[in-house]
Amino acid sequence: MLNRNGNNSPFYLPQRGSKKDFSIILSNFSEKDSCRAVVFLFIWFFNFYFLSETLSAKNIHVGAHQKIRTIQSALKIISNGDSVIVEEGTYKEKSLLIDKSIILIGKNSPVLSGENKYEIMKIKADNVVVKGFIFKDTGLNFIFDNAAIKLDSVTNCTIEKNIFVNNFFGIYLSRSSRCKIIGNELSASQTKETYSGNGIHLWQCREMIIQKNKIEGHRDGIYFEFVKASTIEENKSENNLRYGLHFMFSDSCKYSGNFFKKNGAGVAVMFTRNVDMHNNRFEYNWGGAAYGLLLKDISDSRIFENDFVKNSCAIYYEGCSRVTTHNNNLTENGTAIRLMANSMDNSFSYNNFIGNSFDVTTNSTRNYNSFENNYWSEYKGYDLNKDGIGDIPHRPVKLFSIIIERNRPSLILIRSLFVELLNAAENIFPSLTPQTLIDSKPQMKRYL
Repeated sequence: MLNRNGNNSPFYLPQRGSKKDFSIILSNFSEKDSCRAVVFLFIWFFNFYFLSETLSAKNIHVGAHQKIRTIQSALKIISNGDSVIVEEGTYKEKSLLIDKSIILIGKNSPVLSGENKYEIMKIKADNVVVKGFIFKDTGLNFIFDNAAIKLDSVTNCTIEKNIFVNNFFGIYLSRSSRCKIIGNELSASQTKETYSGNGIHLWQCREMIIQKNKIEGHRDGIYFEFVKASTIEENKSENNLRYGLHFMFSDSCKYSGNFFKKNGAGVAVMFTRNVDMHNNRFEYNWGGAAYGLLLKDISDSRIFENDFVKNSCAIYYEGCSRVTTHNNNLTENGTAIRLMANSMDNSFSYNNFIGNSFDVTTNSTRNYNSFENNYWSEYKGYDLNKDGIGDIPHRPVKLFSIIIERNRPSLILIRSLFVELLNAAENIFPSLTPQTLIDSKPQMKRYL
């Protein structure tokens, strides 16, 4: 018997777009064809429900020699899944709105200019990719926080390999998740914090990846507030007006392989728990209020395998608890560890303290933290049994550091003979320094 296709094949399918019930299809099959029916139906579903959308996606070209000459015009005719390829040139189009899931690609680095007046691009759709553009000259706006790219309430977007020049905010994300910011270069030239925004700014986001970006000249290079479970790795943040990295209330984030250099106040981490910071480098952050790493009200966190080189203060602890600091190199800093009295139950082990003016300073005469198995270049002890551990404990807090905490101008006497005599006397007969702040197992050789 012939089927509705005019032949005797059991494989009758409705025409594309048909609303026939699938029972019509199944009625063409005998029991022995049941397995073949299932396979054929699977192919039909895949073709009509998956491939049709992919095949319908189109490429839209924008440029001076194309039918479509502005990005704004292209955005009016796009559909989900389309790609917009923008050719080289300068496009002065204010407040571009992307509300479809598209791929936006710049060919030969086209320039999108805010003309020092406008925000350039706002993304309000999921699964958007922006790649290969130069964003420059957004307008200064303290009410709306103008940004070169602003992403609001989106998921799974990617901003990759773009250049941002002289913008108020560079990349601004709010209430978003699972986005990637990769391989971008951001630079700004403001000289005052009040007239400068942040390079990469995240607020109320989670599961973000910030990777291999270069940020320079902004207020804060990277800024997090209420960000959870995110990864920040292999970024370079230097010469920013305030902090190279600044985050608050951002739990369970990991920071690795980043480089922070010559930022106005270094790096600040505040009001956060469960932080992992490893294999980062903090370098040349100098100034009266500059730190390699400032920790305020941090708990249950790990600082390990980092390099702190030539900072005014390598690591500052205030109100911190249960922070593990191990296997770090602290070299040629003004102060390596500045430990406030309200920091408790923190541990310091297997670190190298080399050539610092002060290895540890504190404003307390008591100690509620542990130091063990560290290498101290200032250690003058001996190792008679040759087990690699000094036979007498090391007291890293000098009397003069206590005096400086109470009277900062006295720092001018740091290299005087009188100060050396004070420190030697205090080391033998401790009176003002914390008697229990000692390393009972000082290492004779530095860790490699």
